[in-house]
Amino acid sequence: MTDPSILTIILNYRTPEMTLKSAEAALRAMEGVRGEVVVVDNGSGDGSYRIIAEAAQARGWLDGDRLRVVESGRNGGFGAGMNFGMRCGLSDGSRPDFYYLLNSDAFPEPDAIRSLRDFLLANPGAGMVGSHVRGPDEVPHCTAFRFPTIAGEFETGARTGVFSRLLSHAIVALPIPERPTQVDWTAGASLMMSAAMLDEIGGFDETFFLYFEETDLCLRAARAGWRTHYLPASRVVHVGSASTGMKTWARTPGYWFDSRLHYFTKNHGRFYAAMATLARIAGCSIWRLRCLIQTKPRTDPEYFLRDLIAHALRAPFRRSDAGIPLSAPLAEDKK
Repeated sequence: MTDPSILTIILNYRTPEMTLKSAEAALRAMEGVRGEVVVVDNGSGDGSYRIIAEAAQARGWLDGDRLRVVESGRNGGFGAGMNFGMRCGLSDGSRPDFYYLLNSDAFPEPDAIRSLRDFLLANPGAGMVGSHVRGPDEVPHCTAFRFPTIAGEFETGARTGVFSRLLSHAIVALPIPERPTQVDWTAGASLMMSAAMLDEIGGFDETFFLYFEETDLCLRAARAGWRTHYLPASRVVHVGSASTGMKTWARTPGYWFDSRLHYFTKNHGRFYAAMATLARIAGCSIWRLRCLIQTKPRTDPEYFLRDLIAHALRAPFRRSDAGIPLSAPLAEDKK
């Protein structure tokens, strides 16, 4: 592979100005790299598509097949939007060798994209590689993780020293690696994927609206023999939760609980999913008791434990829809 191509995909949902900043950073990082940037407006319905398209035209970004702005036609969530962008391919109709997923509130440094590409080229068994991500305040974000398990769910809920020490092997968030490291999964804020891997395992499961879609994709890749890595040399600034508002959630939205349940049920079965939920409830109950006894601040959104229990009780009566593969037709093909 002498001159591999990259399709950079930025998904916009009602953050047009920030998306333009992200696109500008991506174009800068794509200089000297064969490929293009595609901005997907994911059914914003607020004029985002027009704002981005007009600004891109005014700045000359649409010249020479450097960047395209497209509409997905619906807000199907992160995975659906990224699948749509990947199916767009390059403007000449060809398929890229690599797909680079970039959040609309993430800004890669000039060599960030090239570093990810070079890593995948040098490590043929690697299907995905993610970047070192930090906030505008220079504080690093944790984007390297283990797969969730029953023990990990209990530890996440309990957040208590004795349990964390006993279950250190199951803690989902890994210490931020200082060198290239194989991980179970990494965040999709800045993630490069091999087209060869996607040919084998397919794209995102669109049953996930938001959250757990990267975890599921990395698990499917691992089961097919592909590795996921974390590369600290690729550096990206990430505002975080600009579209979802997660940092300021007053209450955890239902789609988070839906995604969590779908991940466990799909990948481990209903019994395992039920035990994982019971473990999370038990852990959260321990933390709640500590908050009462030791006056610790509550870090979960309001009513999190109550909502988790209510969702679990409703789960047996919910229908699980199948995900849409990457090979599904584009929205305009369905007209």
